[in-house]
Amino acid sequence: MDGPVEATIASIRHEISSCERQLVHLRQKLANAEARAAKTAAATQSPVLENSSQPSYFPSTLLSDGQDSTFLNFAIDGGLPAEWQAELSAVLEQPQPQKKKWPLNADDYKRYGRQLIMPEIGLQGQRRLRDTAVLIVGMGGLGCPAAAYLAGAGIGTLGLVDGDSVEESNLHRQILHATSRVGMSKVDSAMMYLKTLNPTVKYNPHKTQLAPSNAIGIFSNYDLVLDCTDTPASRYLISDTCVLLGKPLVSASALRTDGQLTIFNNPPLPPGDLMGGPCYRCIFPRPPPAESVVSCGEGGVLGPVVGVMGVLQALEAIKLIAAGIESSQGPPADTPMDIDRPTPNGSNSAPKKPNKASLLIFSAYGNPQFRSFGLRSRKPRCAACSAEATVTREALSSGSMDYVQFCGASSPVNALSPDERISAREYHQAANSESNGHVLVDVRDKIQFELAHLDGSINIPFSDIERLNVQAPSAANTPVTPESSASTPSAQEETQPDWVKQLQQTPSDQPIIVTCRLGNDSQIAVKKMKALGLDKGGSRAIVDIRGGFKAWRKDVDPDFPDY
Repeated sequence: MDGPVEATIASIRHEISSCERQLVHLRQKLANAEARAAKTAAATQSPVLENSSQPSYFPSTLLSDGQDSTFLNFAIDGGLPAEWQAELSAVLEQPQPQKKKWPLNADDYKRYGRQLIMPEIGLQGQRRLRDTAVLIVGMGGLGCPAAAYLAGAGIGTLGLVDGDSVEESNLHRQILHATSRVGMSKVDSAMMYLKTLNPTVKYNPHKTQLAPSNAIGIFSNYDLVLDCTDTPASRYLISDTCVLLGKPLVSASALRTDGQLTIFNNPPLPPGDLMGGPCYRCIFPRPPPAESVVSCGEGGVLGPVVGVMGVLQALEAIKLIAAGIESSQGPPADTPMDIDRPTPNGSNSAPKKPNKASLLIFSAYGNPQFRSFGLRSRKPRCAACSAEATVTREALSSGSMDYVQFCGASSPVNALSPDERISAREYHQAANSESNGHVLVDVRDKIQFELAHLDGSINIPFSDIERLNVQAPSAANTPVTPESSASTPSAQEETQPDWVKQLQQTPSDQPIIVTCRLGNDSQIAVKKMKALGLDKGGSRAIVDIRGGFKAWRKDVDPDFPDY
């Protein structure tokens, strides 16, 4: 049965049960009211004092221990005006607060019993989980398993941030979504699953892309943040916001068969306090070159790999919460019924040493698969968490901090002039009308080339092209002499890779057309080929197909596989 249908049926059954309980309560109230009406009518036919000796019909449960119900029965039986009687009855009929017998609800003991009996969680840890609000930024391959296990563990409030919709390409790794929900908001899709998993959790949807203008407003209502995004710009923004608001951050990433995990800003002490945990900027003061950043959409990712990292994020979050998240405002007050163990943050506890931050590396094909490396403490001149911090609430909220510009835009690449590029439709028309032919070079990796390619194309992986150094030797290091200048061409020819020799042997009157998946790598490849002299001094055209196979599928052949 479909998940939404099951949720609807469960909701209706719950409403019916609630109505049935309310009906029983109303019937009891009606019986009580009718009994009082009969007593009042009888009282008008007999002296009031005679009724005072009658057996008490007033519920003794509404009286405190040792109180006599005689006066109340006397009042109800006519000793007070009718309007006073009605008011007194209404007050006494209100349900009296009952002292809670057990610290958790009966259902909580059943649902969380397997973790309650563990010394690492216990009663205190479960109550902390129940009272904590966690924010997950990104409901993709990392956020889906993390959200499922946090909801299952009994987190009190779970906030979900994502502005994207479910796509079919997400389903092999983003386990909260389903084929029937393709096109639905990722937040709505995830909440639909999570509510069937644990309806006792409060879920807060944030169906928007995280930005400097809304980050502080969203983060303020949560105690802990999970970074489940996949871009450097978002990682810097999330880390900076956590430092400003004093929130610990559990961050992870995954690509191909590898993943990594780090806990930042733990403990979340104010900027300038060296006892606090390092932030993302402490470890990565400068973002990587934009052209070196590869997303899972371009590089691929194995579903269980990203799942492992998301589960580890949930695990680290549960560990932090159950042990007690330290506050940047000082130690938290003791909570009642902390009977499992002495309160670690109590006034008599010894001061804590700063947590040693570490980086956990996971490699699916590695041996061993897990490795851990210690990280340095807070950087003395960090832009976010040091005493000299330049990242402030005002700078963040005003929009003066442009994280995309700081990290650089990697896509789309604009490395070629318009006359060095042709559209997919133009190439299709020219290829069918050429008499002397052309050379079509596909620079995708061999694995992608084998999935699907155009007839007659040759595969030269971009990784082979990128690693080739085509810069000329420096004059300062290599003096130019007749002997060296004469020997240089032959030496270069001997060291040239096979793909260069292959293109040099093609007819010089045939243009070289370069294509790739999205039209980014092909531009860099064109520039490299020209630097190698494959354009024959400008007499041979070397161009790329604008938009690559994405444009080919859209404008020429819709049956070309979309992956």
